[in-house]
Amino acid sequence: MAGRDRADGRQRLPAGWRLAYGVNDRLGSTEFMSRNIKKAFPKHWSFLLGEIALYSFIVLILTGVFLTLFFKPSGTEIVYDGSYTQLRGVKMSEAYASALDLSFDVRGGLLMRQIHHWAANIFLAAISVHLLRIFFTGAFRKPREVNWLIGVTLFALSVLEGFAGYSLPDDLLSGTGLRIAEGILLSVPVVGTYLTFWAFGGQFPASESFIPRLFTVHILLVPGILLALITAHLMILWHQTHTQWPGKGRREQAVQGEPTFPSFLAQSGAYFLYTFGFLAGLAAFVQINPIWLYGPYDPGEVSFGSQPDWYIAFLEGSLRIMGRLSTTVAGHTVSWNVLLPAVVLPMVFFTLIGLYPFFERWATGDERVHHLLDRPRNAATRTAIGAAVIAWYGNLWAAGGNDILSNTFKIPLFWTTWFFRIGFFAFPVLAFAVARRVCLSLQRRDLQQREEGVESGLISLTPEGGFTERHERPRPEQAAILRTRQPRELVAAYPHHIIPLPTPGRVRTQARTRTNRFYLNYQTESYGGGQGDLKRDGAVEKEKKDDS
Repeated sequence: MAGRDRADGRQRLPAGWRLAYGVNDRLGSTEFMSRNIKKAFPKHWSFLLGEIALYSFIVLILTGVFLTLFFKPSGTEIVYDGSYTQLRGVKMSEAYASALDLSFDVRGGLLMRQIHHWAANIFLAAISVHLLRIFFTGAFRKPREVNWLIGVTLFALSVLEGFAGYSLPDDLLSGTGLRIAEGILLSVPVVGTYLTFWAFGGQFPASESFIPRLFTVHILLVPGILLALITAHLMILWHQTHTQWPGKGRREQAVQGEPTFPSFLAQSGAYFLYTFGFLAGLAAFVQINPIWLYGPYDPGEVSFGSQPDWYIAFLEGSLRIMGRLSTTVAGHTVSWNVLLPAVVLPMVFFTLIGLYPFFERWATGDERVHHLLDRPRNAATRTAIGAAVIAWYGNLWAAGGNDILSNTFKIPLFWTTWFFRIGFFAFPVLAFAVARRVCLSLQRRDLQQREEGVESGLISLTPEGGFTERHERPRPEQAAILRTRQPRELVAAYPHHIIPLPTPGRVRTQARTRTNRFYLNYQTESYGGGQGDLKRDGAVEKEKKDDS
């Protein structure tokens, strides 16, 4: 029987339905669900990068809760008497001893440790590639600048969170990293000593209060901020709708895709299971961070070939290639060889990344709302800037292992150091020039396909006895992509001043105009297919004719 009859003769609803209707009367959930359940989400493989980061974060939380139940965040020194016989009788911190117990005595502990560590690496890698996808496709443009700032902040905080978790076991490798971090804090002028004592709770590594406070930062403070930022990121994404690739029938004002329910929710559930399974497979078959091989931290020892996790390697590389440079003022020494590469450089790096959308909007004058993505080739200057940053970052990342490269390939260490010093300046310039030329060449190929058609593979015999390949009109979907371009009116004209004096206003105008044309005006190199001025060889008239 579905429910009892009421006094007025109507059937009484079951308790579950009454609860649902009660919630709806108070919160309006039905209206919210009906309005959002059919929200469109475009389908493309590159959009999964952000989802991989989200699912890795969920795995980090789940495995982190398990590890928290068994890890002892204490710097108190004890004598180890556990299952790992090679370290029995060795003095170590309780933190390191509990990490060993997690690995050898807790059922499933080593698997959980490795899933957690791999998930951290995949989480940061997914954020990095996701940010690159957003950058190269212009998904950071209006109205998504705030979400870009959130993403960059997430990346910076995730690096800090990963380093904190990597340092908790108090093994020799992580202790070496903490010793470097202490030196970086000490390099800050005036307040460096105070910052170090505030962060470490005293003289490192003698302070027993450091590991508990690092544990609190790792499991509570930074994860809470990350969770809040991820929630804000998803809420803004939901409100602004998703971006989409250009194609036939797609417009800036409307987003096409699959509905949230059931398509997107079913796919998201499957992708989460794939991500979790992949991480579990990595943890089961690929060893990572075998802390029992390093031993407890000892300030007088360093493991041969010590390397941090990949996301810290660029800081390691910047420190290794920096030459000796210090200044003594009024009895105080400023260690520029640590301050510049390990404090100033990362701060400038993350600040410039975060402010880039506003710089590009200032340079191009593009104040329009964008829901269609750019093909990277159609924004040649932006793509070239991204390639230069990747080359610069990759050079520092590789420099972090210059000793490994020297030992592996039998190259003198100073040769590798000077190679990466030169590459710090040369590789970004080379990458910029090559990437820009490749983009312009691809633009010209697109223009040629618009004018001549695509190759069909069919050879025809001409009346003169020659052979020629027949070309066919591009498919409608391909033709729509080839017609994608930025408006010509964004290219700024050079200002004309009656009195050409170097006033501040004139200097700003000239700088903005030259930056604008550097970004947008390719008419001296390529006259179609991208963001350039098409007023050359009748290209504008031809485009109007094609569009009509």
